[in-house]
Amino acid sequence: MKRKTLVLPAVAGLLAPVLAGCGAPDGGGTGTGPVVVGTTDRIAATTTAPAPLDPATGHGPGAWNVLRQTVQTLMATPRGGGAPLPDAAESCRFTDSRSESYRCRLRTGLTFADGSPVTPDDVTYSIDRVRRIGAEGVAALLDSIDTVETAGDRDIVFHLRTPDAAFPYKLATPAAGIVPRAHYPADAARSGFRVDGSGPYTMEPEVKSGRLVRVSFTRNPHYRGSQEIRDDTVELDLFPDAAAMEKAFDARRVDVMAHAMSPDRARSLLDAPEDGVRLTEMPGLAIGYLGFDTAGPAVRNKAVRQAVAQTVDRGRLAGGPHAGTVEPLYSPIPSGVTGHANAFHDAYGEPAADRAAALLRKARVRTPVRFTLHYPSDRYGPRTAAAFEAVADQLNGTGLFDVTAEGVPWARYRPALLRGDYAVHGMRLVPDFPDPDAYTAPLLGPSATPAEARTLVDRTRRRADRAAAVPDFERLQDLTARDVPVLPLWQETRYTASREDVGGVEWAVGPGADLRLWELRRGTD
Repeated sequence: MKRKTLVLPAVAGLLAPVLAGCGAPDGGGTGTGPVVVGTTDRIAATTTAPAPLDPATGHGPGAWNVLRQTVQTLMATPRGGGAPLPDAAESCRFTDSRSESYRCRLRTGLTFADGSPVTPDDVTYSIDRVRRIGAEGVAALLDSIDTVETAGDRDIVFHLRTPDAAFPYKLATPAAGIVPRAHYPADAARSGFRVDGSGPYTMEPEVKSGRLVRVSFTRNPHYRGSQEIRDDTVELDLFPDAAAMEKAFDARRVDVMAHAMSPDRARSLLDAPEDGVRLTEMPGLAIGYLGFDTAGPAVRNKAVRQAVAQTVDRGRLAGGPHAGTVEPLYSPIPSGVTGHANAFHDAYGEPAADRAAALLRKARVRTPVRFTLHYPSDRYGPRTAAAFEAVADQLNGTGLFDVTAEGVPWARYRPALLRGDYAVHGMRLVPDFPDPDAYTAPLLGPSATPAEARTLVDRTRRRADRAAAVPDFERLQDLTARDVPVLPLWQETRYTASREDVGGVEWAVGPGADLRLWELRRGTD
């Protein structure tokens, strides 16, 4: 039978599953043995990055989805999303009103997979080595820490140098994973693909030509935490691209296509569901956007950025290059995340070239406005590249702009972006944690304009009660729509295809890029 599982956003930033459709399993999938999950994540050891699975250096969805299964954290995001809950910790809380001091109490009887005890000293050791090694992307998640210390036999106290209400979310990321010092040196990363921790599973990697191609996970009998493990074994297979993963799924060598199907395959399953295949659909947390160098000559004038915002047709982007597998986005904070507001739609309404022309004319900006839109050519797939090309085409179609879209390989794009070489750039953001700060801090942080925006970013980081911060987030989005330092374009929808004899998929695949493999089981009861 054909079945579709729809996961809809709930209030207050939570994501709760709603099941739709009917049907019964038809014996599809591998049928026996561990559930096999396919992804297109690339995890490789190179001369410049020899430690892809060390929590101190491994960053990104692929590495983190191995680490989440194996390395425990003090806090963990619960099934369905929402505020983090204690995992390795028994309890955690802010101890002041400014969100600058955070205290956790470790569970009793906690051990690593080899049976050795997990102590508060192991926690401080793990956190300190991340900060000491200082790897890009990972250390930044813990940069609000001033000092971390133990207190008594079970407590860990984090003293923060700046208020950070999102700190519990950061402690739930693998960057804050607890590792045994016997396997992880204090001043250097652990090379290779082995992982040791106290998480739900132990792991056995399979590597070919320096690239991880398969991980076999086995239940960790020593695990003590908040997660319920539903099957003793699960396997993660990593494919070079979506076509290879889809071929393995069709050949029933894979039970779940978790990340990421091609938009064409997702569209096909939406339009013509396949017998014995369940499609799980949920609003994703990844977004696509344009970023502007507000000091750059081409887009320094706010009216130019506003005219771009007035011109871009998000609906055409969603329905064209993305084949209807994304949703138009009118805010830097996506739908389903606390504080979301459709600020850009409120400010600009529907796309209108005449209103864009009026903005430029009033500001005495000569047309056509010329600039280059740079985007990564080999990072996010052909559909995303085509979407940025389509943005340039839309702008050029008005006669108000003369935009050249230029794809740049990621190896050159990333350093150039950090240097500030691009007046306008296209990017995709996959948040490290499901809190509005994961969008506002990187997009609207130290360089945000106007100055009030920077003040609001700082103020939202003081409010441990995220609901209490909503008015500030809403004001921040209004300011962003007015000044346009970034232009949100689309919010990705997450699609997962699975065989109908696999249960727990709607809980195992999160709205971001995270996987909770312990939720999977053979059978649907």
